[in-house]
Amino acid sequence: MKIKGKFMKKFNVMGNCIPEENYMVDISDKIKKIKELIDNKYYFTINRGRQYGKTTTLAILERAIKNEYIVALISFQGIDYEIFESTEEFCLTIMELIQEALNSVGVEETYTEQWVDEKNKSFKLLSRHITKMCKDKKVVLLIDEVDNASDNRVFIKFLTMLREKYIARRNGKDYTFHSVILAGVYDIKNMKLKMIKEGSYIPTADESNTYNSPWNIAADFDVDMAFNPEEISSMLKDYETEHNTGMDISAVANEIYNYTSGYPFMVSRICKHIDEKLMRDWTVSGVHKAVKILLSETNMLFDDVFKNLENDKELYNYIYDLLIIGDFKPYVIYNNIVNIGVRYGFFKKMSNGSDRVAISNKIFELFMTDYYIAKDLNDKKQITGVLHSDVINDGRFNMELCLRRFAKHYAELFNKSDIEFLERHGRLLFISYLKPLINGQGFYHMESQFTDLRRMDIVVDFGREQFIIELKRWKGEESERKAYNQLIGYMDSKNAMTGYLLTFDFRMETNKERRAEWVEVDGKKIFDVIV
Repeated sequence: MKIKGKFMKKFNVMGNCIPEENYMVDISDKIKKIKELIDNKYYFTINRGRQYGKTTTLAILERAIKNEYIVALISFQGIDYEIFESTEEFCLTIMELIQEALNSVGVEETYTEQWVDEKNKSFKLLSRHITKMCKDKKVVLLIDEVDNASDNRVFIKFLTMLREKYIARRNGKDYTFHSVILAGVYDIKNMKLKMIKEGSYIPTADESNTYNSPWNIAADFDVDMAFNPEEISSMLKDYETEHNTGMDISAVANEIYNYTSGYPFMVSRICKHIDEKLMRDWTVSGVHKAVKILLSETNMLFDDVFKNLENDKELYNYIYDLLIIGDFKPYVIYNNIVNIGVRYGFFKKMSNGSDRVAISNKIFELFMTDYYIAKDLNDKKQITGVLHSDVINDGRFNMELCLRRFAKHYAELFNKSDIEFLERHGRLLFISYLKPLINGQGFYHMESQFTDLRRMDIVVDFGREQFIIELKRWKGEESERKAYNQLIGYMDSKNAMTGYLLTFDFRMETNKERRAEWVEVDGKKIFDVIV
């Protein structure tokens, strides 16, 4: 795009970003930390979820170190699967990819031509050529999209060869790559053991008792790849310099972070929607509108989330229990489901320092909740028949009436025989009831930073009003008093004088209390509903 003869950058969510063409977050601090690992000759893996900026990071890294190192940046994206069917084909392709990468940065030594003339290509021969290539040179190998190769025996052999050369180099007996960086979603360290357990990798006789990872030499990669509010602000400042919208950069950056927790794709997608679909509404309200657009669209990230939930029943149930039922889950990275969820970018450790699992950002929370509404309540009892006109008057939402209607229909529709269903689906039932009433005019989200203190908090923004709702299970009067205090603490953080408490009582007693009344606690009003 050009304005008055000047090229204007665009927000990009497809492929890697280019500084000259795209608005980008300043990740120079992250690059500096990664370069320190390279300077120390470390081999390591960048494991992050889909569309987490790995490809862009490698491209920026290549630029940052090219004056000090010879950089070979290759990718397995779109590569023919056939190359993994034989050692000879794989070794030839690797050398060709490396040579193409070196040619692109002006290194014209023809290692590939020497390689083509060789017969009986093998990893031993490949190792010899790498030795020649790296002797007296600092060559850094970057491999993107390694997931496309990580479940193949031939790739494991390649990693094993790199490991052996790395160890020999440390002992002064070989030359090899100065540093090797693999980028992908899955943990390469555990790939061999995973394949052995799944039966897709059968050890040969001489390795039948060997379960060592082919990548156990890798250093820990502790660089935070998420964008913090200051980094998001750096991109918005660049945008504001060109467009002069008058935005409150700090407020917009913090609200974007509030929903995304800095997930790179989500950050850029929200900005792109504001710029291109919302007439540059660079306000907090504009961020909310962009989030709604994001949640209503199809994109590669959500497609991947959907696929993972559909194909992994254990993960499906784990996230349901965590997000919908509100179960506390210990953050133990050696738990396979926790490990997978972290790799996918779904999970994080609670922000309060406790060792519990949380969904990594609000957008994933909302997307997954909508997914469960559509998936889990299909063909089950739902509360319907409540119209917008019942709870909306003159553009204002009547949350008290909304909850009263919910409680009334809940009591009419469900009985003792439904207890098992309600214990699992009760909270989702309320969200599925609320969502169509506010759609189009309002917006709901769950407050993830508070889920470590209580079961679930929902915030509804409707017009200029905000409604704070806490959902919990009945655990006695003492628990109810604690719920008041917790809700009041949350209301204080939002400067709210009114809150709503919806308690699900799953006791079997016929005389258990049903309640829908206003109470005053510490000068604040709480509408307390027990169903």
